[in-house]
Amino acid sequence: MLMLLTCLGHAKFLIELNSGLRIVTDPFDAACGYPLTETQADVVLVSHGHHDHSAVETISGNPRIIREAGTYTLESGVTVTAIPAFHDEVQGAKRGNTLLFLLEAEGLRITHLGDLGHLLTAEQRKALAPVDVLMLPVGGFYTIDAATAQEVAESLRARVIVPMHYRTKWNADWPIAPLEDFTRLYQKVPPAMPLLRVTVEDLPCQPHIAVLEAQV
Repeated sequence: MLMLLTCLGHAKFLIELNSGLRIVTDPFDAACGYPLTETQADVVLVSHGHHDHSAVETISGNPRIIREAGTYTLESGVTVTAIPAFHDEVQGAKRGNTLLFLLEAEGLRITHLGDLGHLLTAEQRKALAPVDVLMLPVGGFYTIDAATAQEVAESLRARVIVPMHYRTKWNADWPIAPLEDFTRLYQKVPPAMPLLRVTVEDLPCQPHIAVLEAQV
């Protein structure tokens, strides 16, 4: 069964399941800099309340909003687990909390790390690993930086890494690092793609680093 993953900018992704279920992660508002495009979803995952991750009003379709820790059944055979974490390296003292999301669907383990600001704890690693597709913040300043992101990905045994939350032309005045600070840590990074198509069967053929062009 085919799963489609599309980047809509920053930390916002559209995950489309074979059943037709549409899941959006961390929608942003106009202040984020990226163009706002109409997005319809059945479920929205919100890692925390900052404006660049929680603009649920921009999503149409009367979606179910998940923004608290716990395990949720979305439909038969599809669950999301939201795991508490911190937005910084000092247990939330600077920027508060965030959630880490694990989506289990169609035999795949898909993880979105929100605005993670620290190395994962043993408990978090145990809950999340192994990861088939990892949406990973890499820009630093507000989140983990490139080197820490690489360490986090390795700790989760991530098969496919989709970097997010880095500097682009849309947020050029933000104090976060560009994508290249992360991708230069790897030897082979294929050209950016418009979306990721993934199944359990084709995981061995997928790139280790999958850069997705923002579809805005």
